Amino acid sequence: MDKIICFLLIIITLSACNEREEISSINPLNWEKRTANHIVKDIIKDSLEIGETYLSIYSQIYSHSEHRTHNLTAMVSLRNTSDSDTIYITKAKYYDTKGKLLRNYFDKPIYLSPLETVEIIIDEFDLEGGTGANFIFDWKIPDNCPEPLFEAVMNSTLSQQGLSFTTIGRRVK
Repeated sequence: MDKIICFLLIIITLSACNEREEISSINPLNWEKRTANHIVKDIIKDSLEIGETYLSIYSQIYSHSEHRTHNLTAMVSLRNTSDSDTIYITKAKYYDTKGKLLRNYFDKPIYLSPLETVEIIIDEFDLEGGTGANFIFDWKIPDNCPEPLFEAVMNSTLSQQGLSFTTIGRRVK
């Protein structure tokens, strides 16, 4: 009997260790490390091409009917496609299905070095976005630089089944 109680206590303790403190698995404070310094900020105000990209995200998809949903993890990739220029992402805003702003991932412009990729992860347990979540990315690039690429991979490996699909951002401005 003591072994059973000890085993149950271990299971409960291990379960408690897995509690999530963040909405997203990437700590927003980590974006501070990517912030463009004040000298670069003055340069990007004046001399770079400005653009905006829309990216659809699916935190949930319908399963069997419109009354049942399946939760997904979304990995959003922000990619610098230039092999020579640094680019700047000035906003990464995440909206829910109804268009309500849920969060802005950073308040100051961040940089991506040539061919660098950074990710935003929407956890499988983060259901705020719903079935029609979206991102809007504002960015700045040097003249003659290829535009950044924004992609998302949504997946789930619940039970013995695996589900995965992608979306690609579209320039809107």
